[in-house]
Amino acid sequence: MSSAAAGSPETSPRAVPPTVETVLAFVNTRADGSGRRELFEDGGSFAAWLAERDEFGGETVATDADAAVARELRDALVTVLLAHSGDGEALGEPLQRAERHLRRAGSLYPLATVVTAGGVELASPQAGVPRVFGTVLAAVTTIAQSSDWGRIKACRNPPCHFGFLDRTRNGGGLYCSTGCGSQVSMRKHRQRQRQGGGAPSPSEA
Repeated sequence: MSSAAAGSPETSPRAVPPTVETVLAFVNTRADGSGRRELFEDGGSFAAWLAERDEFGGETVATDADAAVARELRDALVTVLLAHSGDGEALGEPLQRAERHLRRAGSLYPLATVVTAGGVELASPQAGVPRVFGTVLAAVTTIAQSSDWGRIKACRNPPCHFGFLDRTRNGGGLYCSTGCGSQVSMRKHRQRQRQGGGAPSPSEA
């Protein structure tokens, strides 16, 4: 899957900021039923994933309980990103549950303001796995402050739901790739054919 949005030919060459890469790397760890495997299945797989990501501090000891917390945080974020894509199944109560979960996470993993001569950034003052979750929330906050938060979306093609940066000029991208957009269009076409299969054509009526 690509991190570029599909669904519109008019895309802009937007660079992907490190904070966006952090969030997308975190949310794109879930299995999707079409080949991608679950990277937070247990403590071992979660720790192995963290060891490959420098922004999270490298090697970290993680338990199965830590992996479960990571899945919950990730799934809440995916729901919000689906809402950014206008996915109806993510709106209403699912979105409210996700937002409540993220508010709780914000209180459990507080952030610190780091001021230097070169600028100001948010960082997690915690260590170990709590630092991982704080780093994700710091990245989300930084993205929101840059007004790009609404462009971080999840693909509306189920069961893909791959996170991507919407690069379309009008912010109207719905799918992570042209392939996913084509799959949705084909399903809709087949559904229309099934619904109208027994009806006579206008010339036969």
